[in-house]
Amino acid sequence: MIKAEDLVLPSVAAIAPYEPGKPVEELERELGISEPIKLASNENPLGPSPRALEAIKAALPELSRYPDGASWELREKIAARHQIDPARVFAASGSVEVIHLIAFLFLRPGLNAVFSDHSFAIYPIAAAAAGGAVKVAPTRDGYSHDLDAIAAAIDANTRVVYLANPNNPTGTIYRRAEWKRFLARVPERTVIVADEAYFEFVRDPQYPDSLEDHDGERLIVTLRTFSKIFGLAGLRVGYAVARPDVIRLLNQVRQPFNVTSLAQIAVVAAMDDRAHVARTLKVNAEGMDYLESEFRRLGCAFVKSHANFILADVGDGRAIYDKLLRKGVIVRPMNGYGYPRHVRVSIGLPEENRRFVAALEQVLAR
Repeated sequence: MIKAEDLVLPSVAAIAPYEPGKPVEELERELGISEPIKLASNENPLGPSPRALEAIKAALPELSRYPDGASWELREKIAARHQIDPARVFAASGSVEVIHLIAFLFLRPGLNAVFSDHSFAIYPIAAAAAGGAVKVAPTRDGYSHDLDAIAAAIDANTRVVYLANPNNPTGTIYRRAEWKRFLARVPERTVIVADEAYFEFVRDPQYPDSLEDHDGERLIVTLRTFSKIFGLAGLRVGYAVARPDVIRLLNQVRQPFNVTSLAQIAVVAAMDDRAHVARTLKVNAEGMDYLESEFRRLGCAFVKSHANFILADVGDGRAIYDKLLRKGVIVRPMNGYGYPRHVRVSIGLPEENRRFVAALEQVLAR
């Protein structure tokens, strides 16, 4: 019998599947634990905007209709938010869709993508699926992007650079001066993907908004998502901002009706709910301060985060993860990201954060 993997590119056959955070339902089913808490997938602990829920309920009778394939109202709303031409906006089924489409468009055997070590796991998957090679640049301190090293890794065959800012899973950022220096070194043929899924959480004044450097010449693709700050991860909606010629290419290869009708309607409503965003930022800032303080008290080193999660050194990440599961607390072990000593913990509601700390203190004591 012919093996299916023998019929695809070797780079595709070798792909290790992306491992998401364990669902609450799976933990309940496997271990019989009631009311577990999930702090594994960087979700908004407040849930979606009430305005989004109301809009979804009102739209339910229209589910027999296909969505607007062009996501016209959504793109207009995003364009108005950033004061740009809607022709520069691509609505996506999560920003991950754009990561894959960029690889599909610009990579092929003989070409490569460059990204930092310890960055988002989808980058190598997307590059390999397109048949491209990858070049992984070292971090500056074990956790942070080194844009000088990334620029040095670019060669004549580099077509895509993926940059996560803040980075997942470390929560680190690169700052404006380093970003400007990087832009001056990148060849014009290279597509720079500025993945800013956690953009809204950053409070550092030196954090660069990549949209400010869209000059109509550079091949910059800025990615944003509605999964995090807006609490709509289950609807899978994100977007890209780029030159109109890049947007046209993305539209040529995307799936028809890639953003569902409920997703479009919910996002349009949620974007006007500034109070929900403000509450989310307050809960996140207070939760981050609390977890940092508790990690210090427990003697766990952690990485200063600019997102809605924190990476902590707990000695043996997989073992601590397993022990926390049995206490009904789901975090994310980081072995797959090259951090076997660490877990990544999403910022939750105050009571969830306290429950995590109590469980962690117990398992560390053992």
